[in-house]
Amino acid sequence: MRYIEFEKIVETVESLSIAAGYELPPDVLLALQNTVKKEPDPKAAKILKQLIENANIANGEKIPLCQDTGLTVVFVEQGAGAAVKPPAEKPDATLPDAINAGVARGYDKGYLRKSIVADPLNKRINTGSNTPAVIHHTIAPGDKLKITVMAKGGGCENKSQFKMFNPTADAAQVSSWIVDVVKNAGADACPPFIVGVGIGGNFELSCLLSKKALCRNLNQKNNDPFYAGLEDDLLTKINSLGIGPQGLGGQTTALAVLIETAPCHIASLPVAVNIECHSHRHKSAVI
Repeated sequence: MRYIEFEKIVETVESLSIAAGYELPPDVLLALQNTVKKEPDPKAAKILKQLIENANIANGEKIPLCQDTGLTVVFVEQGAGAAVKPPAEKPDATLPDAINAGVARGYDKGYLRKSIVADPLNKRINTGSNTPAVIHHTIAPGDKLKITVMAKGGGCENKSQFKMFNPTADAAQVSSWIVDVVKNAGADACPPFIVGVGIGGNFELSCLLSKKALCRNLNQKNNDPFYAGLEDDLLTKINSLGIGPQGLGGQTTALAVLIETAPCHIASLPVAVNIECHSHRHKSAVI
């Protein structure tokens, strides 16, 4: 068994939280740069250039890409041969404790806006630390710990949707609904989007898949040719909506559509769409 120091995890999550807030991932920046060259609408092209300039300024001056620095979503793949070594003063400390301590420290040191309320419906008092994070934990082979931190803004998250289709639904019906979800998101979710889609599993797994899809490199197609083709088809249809960057028109409404799937019950066909804005912030590290 390999033991990983609690503080090492805290430091890693702290660093990832700050980096995610400041640095647009290279694949997203490249997608914006490539899209500018193909966007025929002058106004849309100008906005895309402004988004690229914003990303360069944020990275160069180490300031947040967006004022909404997000709810922190953390994907953790823990090797079966890895365990957390808690500090002597906190012998009962756990992996989630280390992650939340890292988020709190990162958002404080990085001057990132803290956006989490403790009670969702009643008092809605800010926790003051951007914690607790939403943590998705899986066990994997090996003795490493892979941590992915995603800063998910509220505007785009609010436009995400789920639908339970009849199992008789075909690809055309599912695609039509996905395109409608993006159309209804419109300018409110800050396009151009990255669209995560989860198909299969059950109610909660399809939604998790749609968010997990957003962690993929934008150039990485689904391994199944059918779903890879569906990703391309959906991207074409979405970019034909005319919403454009920031909702002001053009042919760049989305930069990518990323689909993840899972087996499902014979009587169901769950589909979830997770909308991500152009400020697509996520960073990963392996300990």
